[in-house]
Amino acid sequence: MDLSIIIVNYKSKPELINCLAAIKRADNNGLTYEIIVVENASGDDLSDIKNYNPEIKVIDSSRNLGMGGGNNLGLAAAQAPFALILNPDTIIKGNALPVLLTYLKNHPEVGLIGPKLLYPDGSLQLSCSRFPRFFTPILRRTFLGRYFKKECDSFSMNEFDHNSIAAVDWLMGSCIMFRREITLADGKTFRPRFDERYFMYFEDIDLARQFWYRGLKVIYNPEAVVIHDHQRQSARYSWYLALFMDRLARMHVNSWLKYFAKWGFKSRNYK
Repeated sequence: MDLSIIIVNYKSKPELINCLAAIKRADNNGLTYEIIVVENASGDDLSDIKNYNPEIKVIDSSRNLGMGGGNNLGLAAAQAPFALILNPDTIIKGNALPVLLTYLKNHPEVGLIGPKLLYPDGSLQLSCSRFPRFFTPILRRTFLGRYFKKECDSFSMNEFDHNSIAAVDWLMGSCIMFRREITLADGKTFRPRFDERYFMYFEDIDLARQFWYRGLKVIYNPEAVVIHDHQRQSARYSWYLALFMDRLARMHVNSWLKYFAKWGFKSRNYK
């Protein structure tokens, strides 16, 4: 078996069904895989999900572990040497999975890889970014961003040619692939896991930083394409209302503070 595909479900059964169907009809070019679905205590009834693929493993979590914790539960059950973290609101296109896997196998210096993400209308989704500075979330969430547009654009890598394979700071965690166990240059073993201190948000930035910290590259590969129906749920309200009205916005701020408490306030460049 080549790949363990891990999908965390939280009140997203219709999207999950479409995601599973897309995996099945993709051009997987002989790639062998298992699918592990983690039902993250959302209340969705997934008892019939094996009708779409009888070999799907369903893990029912007794409580909502958040994105990182849910994916860690799936990783603990995985059997293949490579893992794909996949959101249920994604659609695999063409030969995306073999492209990512082949690149990862052929480049041992690479720890983490992800595809080009597109919105359902075919437009580009900015899925690779630079590590944030402490004030970056403030600029992106408030009117101040209008006055520091260059800083915001730099964070989102707006100037980057998104048709080029390149090392980047971090990748949106909607579709990322890595080895489940890596022997480092010093002989130590690294088993990538999400830091469960982040219930939601910043867990993908933190994971990428874990790879860079250990001397492993993070690669954006647009030769693989995935559709992602991304909704920026934490920005539903104006900045001055969000902290009072939106639980997701409060989670975002909470994760932001935890991230900088862990990694420090200076945005480091490991490349």
